[in-house]
Amino acid sequence: MKPLDPRLVRTTRSVRVHLVVTVACGLALTGLILAQAWLVARVISGAATGAAGIAAAVTAVGVVVLSRTALAHGAETAALRSAARVKSDLRRQLVAHATGPAADPVRTDAGELATLATRGLDALDDYVARYLPQLVLAVLVPVAVLVVVARADWISALVIALTLPLIPVFMALVGWHTQDRTRKQWRLLERLGGHFLDVVEGLPTLALFRRAKAEAALIRRVTDDHRRATMGTLRIAFLSAFVLELLSTVAVALVAVEIGLRLLYGRLDLETALLVLILAPEAYLPLREVGARFHASMEGVVAAERVFAVLDGPGGPAPVPAAPAAPAAAPEIRLRGVGLTHPGREVPALHDLDLVLRPGTTTLVTGRSGAGKTSLLGLLLRFGDPDRGTITVTGRDGTPVRLTDVPADDWRRRLAWVPQRPYLFDASVADNIRLGAPDATDAQVETAARLAEAHAMITALPGGYATRLGERGTRLSAGQRQRIALARAFLRTATADGDVVVLLDEPTAHLDPENAALVRAGVARLLEGRTGVIVAHDAGWSDLADELVHLEAGRALTEAREVAHR
Repeated sequence: MKPLDPRLVRTTRSVRVHLVVTVACGLALTGLILAQAWLVARVISGAATGAAGIAAAVTAVGVVVLSRTALAHGAETAALRSAARVKSDLRRQLVAHATGPAADPVRTDAGELATLATRGLDALDDYVARYLPQLVLAVLVPVAVLVVVARADWISALVIALTLPLIPVFMALVGWHTQDRTRKQWRLLERLGGHFLDVVEGLPTLALFRRAKAEAALIRRVTDDHRRATMGTLRIAFLSAFVLELLSTVAVALVAVEIGLRLLYGRLDLETALLVLILAPEAYLPLREVGARFHASMEGVVAAERVFAVLDGPGGPAPVPAAPAAPAAAPEIRLRGVGLTHPGREVPALHDLDLVLRPGTTTLVTGRSGAGKTSLLGLLLRFGDPDRGTITVTGRDGTPVRLTDVPADDWRRRLAWVPQRPYLFDASVADNIRLGAPDATDAQVETAARLAEAHAMITALPGGYATRLGERGTRLSAGQRQRIALARAFLRTATADGDVVVLLDEPTAHLDPENAALVRAGVARLLEGRTGVIVAHDAGWSDLADELVHLEAGRALTEAREVAHR
């Protein structure tokens, strides 16, 4: 890793200002360190020999110590403010790039961007506010100490000069390994953040297709991988700190031994010996601190690299096979006096609703917004239970049972759902179609896509069925997403081990005429011979329906009436 990423300097002016202030503070602090060492040596040697002027030297030491404290506090405050400005600049650039007209939402999903812009860039505090200032001191202080010690005692300067390079050599060796581990840790964190957001937003779809537990297991596995990577990185950081401390301690001990021997035999005066002994640890301290700050700042450095990577990144239709025959034993669903009031609402969404969904027929449910259509679908999907009345379905043996007595997972195995705004996950086209039937073969997936009028559209994508769709299927238009959802429903009917009820919520709402026609053709094919419910604002789907129900304020204004059979 480069000590200072030049892209940071180019990208934000705050870093350039921060570097100038840091160098100035480093020079001042280096001068104070040398002055303090000289004054302390003078005070101690003067006290031992009874020299005059000790009080003035002690006062000067106090002034230097206070000056160092004030300078360190001011430098730390300025560094933290610079870090905040750097993070703010990078976040603004990241958001502007991700939301700009040339953005590619498939390459970087929202979950990863959120993790990068928050948790990732927050880690830059250690890099900007602590690592960079310490890096400046690591260059200035050892050089200044060597110059002063060489003027006072060339033998001690030689020992320091020979042992000093060992610390950066070992630090570089450990740093290369740490950087690889930290990059792996950050990739796992990004994957965890992106996948978690994807799962949370698609929970209703996962619940319907009984894939929530599988996704929870995947999140648990990714979390464990991230935990192991983090602990491995911390282990290396602790071991490297031990190595650096050991090296610097041994080096200072060597200087102390040779100083003590020469002082014992009278070959070195006390003030010079004290000056060298006080300055020797100061030569190694900045390098040890750089090592510690390096490990603390690595996460922020890797996150900055990811930010720069984001900123730098800018046939005829095939024959449609015949739809598979619907199972013979389709269920009858009967609603008697059903009422539903949502929490926090006084007006019921459904009120004394009576409805019969006969086996093998399609019922069109119409009504204005707020009439109760979505609430009815929610009850049929088992996203809630009625407050009043009962819903019964015929069991596999033909006996009516209360829907609330049927386990939700078992009931949802008998459903194929096409919502108005289907949720597609950041996975391949095939995996999105295969959501409700994980064991389906590639041939079954392709057949379902052909039935849904989606095969030609899919094969035109760069990777065909292996193309990743991005979060929420951002690579596709609304009509294309609707056909993928329709293919899911076809695959569910083909792989189910029994009868299937088809539920559709405004399947062509907000679609252009071309896509609406394709979806409509697929829906007609899907409903053949099956029990189906189409929810719509108007009676435009009546040509595909066997019965029509109009809802108003949660009530069926008219009994279900038969329409022209298709």
